[in-house]
Amino acid sequence: MSTSIATGMHGLGEPSRWVRDWAHLVAPGGAVLDVASGAGRHARFFASRGHPVTALDRDAAALGTLRDAPLVTPLVADLEGTPWPLADTAGVTRFAAVVVTNYLHRPLFPHLLRALSPGGVLVYETFAQGNESVGKPSNPAFLLAPGELLERVRGQLRVVAFQDGFLAEPRPAYVQRICAIREAAPACDPARATAPPCYELAG
Repeated sequence: MSTSIATGMHGLGEPSRWVRDWAHLVAPGGAVLDVASGAGRHARFFASRGHPVTALDRDAAALGTLRDAPLVTPLVADLEGTPWPLADTAGVTRFAAVVVTNYLHRPLFPHLLRALSPGGVLVYETFAQGNESVGKPSNPAFLLAPGELLERVRGQLRVVAFQDGFLAEPRPAYVQRICAIREAAPACDPARATAPPCYELAG
């Protein structure tokens, strides 16, 4: 289920502020996976920053708007009714960032986390419980439970930022969002140890 805060075709308009705030953590030139991309507002944003982007969505018409977008590879896929469309075992396809906004299909979480390369960044933002009191979506299946994103990444990713609350603009909505990183395994040899990672926080 994909529900955009904007009206009209999903994925139009300006990139999410949450996504913009954490884009600097994505490795320069690293490949980005935009899940449920719609017309590709985030795919275009990351491509403008020099990242090759794979844009996944079931809406062929929306992806058609990306046909000539530089650095963007649109991929039509039913994310809920068919197997995960990217290699997921020995030939796993990994990305420097996985971006998901205004979309929730819980069975995808293992695939999303496995798609992150070491150092890869998960940027996720969607509706949360409480949104049923102000509008759509209101189905509990499409609303995150309190702290759910934290639980989904626990023990696998390092959380850099997390929010769970209410936004008045661009329209009233309860949202939950996270920025988390798959840290590289530490070196076994102390002589090869590096300085601890430094994740610059958004102002």
